[in-house]
Amino acid sequence: MRKRKGLLIILDGLGDRPIKELGGKTPLEYAKTPNMDKLAKRGILGQQDPIKPGQPAGSDTAHLSIFGYDPYKTYRGRGFFEALGVGLDLDEDDLAFRVNFATLENGIIVDRRAGRISTEEAHELAKTIQEEVKLPIDFIFVGATGHRAVLVLKGMAKGYRVGENDPHEAGKPPEKFTWEDEESRKVAEILEEFVKKAHEVLEKHPINEKRRREGKPVANYLLIRGAGIMPDIEKKFTEQWKVRAAGVIAVALVKGVARAIGFDVYTPEGATGEYNTDEMAKAKKTVELLRDYDFVFLHFKPTDAAGHDNNPKLKVEMIEKADRMIGYIVEHIDLDEVVIAITGDHSTPCEVMNHSGDPVPVLIAGGGVRTDYTESFGERECMRGGLGRIKGHDIVPIMMDLMNRSEKFGA
Repeated sequence: MRKRKGLLIILDGLGDRPIKELGGKTPLEYAKTPNMDKLAKRGILGQQDPIKPGQPAGSDTAHLSIFGYDPYKTYRGRGFFEALGVGLDLDEDDLAFRVNFATLENGIIVDRRAGRISTEEAHELAKTIQEEVKLPIDFIFVGATGHRAVLVLKGMAKGYRVGENDPHEAGKPPEKFTWEDEESRKVAEILEEFVKKAHEVLEKHPINEKRRREGKPVANYLLIRGAGIMPDIEKKFTEQWKVRAAGVIAVALVKGVARAIGFDVYTPEGATGEYNTDEMAKAKKTVELLRDYDFVFLHFKPTDAAGHDNNPKLKVEMIEKADRMIGYIVEHIDLDEVVIAITGDHSTPCEVMNHSGDPVPVLIAGGGVRTDYTESFGERECMRGGLGRIKGHDIVPIMMDLMNRSEKFGA
């Protein structure tokens, strides 16, 4: 029995709702996706709930579930994954947070993403904060992707029950850090001190002085959230399925999830996780890795960003960009020897501008797949598909069975 290889493609935030501007279609239904449509015709479609029906999922918990882990048991906060994703090797007593560079004016957050500053700017700002801010404990502060950064408080894991200062919408002042116990109170006090000192450093930084002159939002404040400690992962993906696994990923959070479960992670030059990401660099790297690895995971972020930005036409454009990426991959592999699954980690409807509990389209094609009668890849067509409505954690077992890598249960 020959064993096939697997390719899981996650188009972040793929699912959406009918949009009047698009003639009542979703962005996926409206977009021109000849390559995914071809796969739909020679594959099987369905819908999947990343965690459970009606439950909006975070990108971290959704990915954990799709890779086969129970997020209610495994998940211990997002920050730890963010830290792993930027390449930090952490200890079990470390406490990590995700951070946004933001714009503060007269005590009010006017832009939670500081005009989506560049990765290069964020890294330079983070470097200065690391050098100039002094705290009573050791800490690590590094830039991640775009406006994002990571903060690690060494040895403070017991204080992970701490709140955040992010109001989650512009036009409001920052929140005060809350806590649930004495150890977390210590962390909250350290965070308040850190934010204050970082604000003083950022206000006078040359990058922000330049942005002021150019009329751009300045990155003069830090929004800190997502306290996380080491996840409770009993067996890594690679051990469970006895495969060599690799990920092609640009976003720190998703890199961290992949690293935590045993994937080797690659970020080709030009892959940014932003609208300008080089999709062909990702496609070429994926084809290359399929020669050496049994299972490859390809993550594509911009579809989610367009949903958060309430920009349906840009989401259409990003879906079409992803389709070109998928087309290159399909042209350069043997579909009889590879099982491909395409889905999203969650829905990010433009009207919601956030994650929702809507089911997500899923497509599986390649060697061994029983085809259905669907003709294209879209939300409503997926409702007719032969997969039906499954849970996110069903996807990998279905793929592994088609790859002839599953083990029989029972005699």
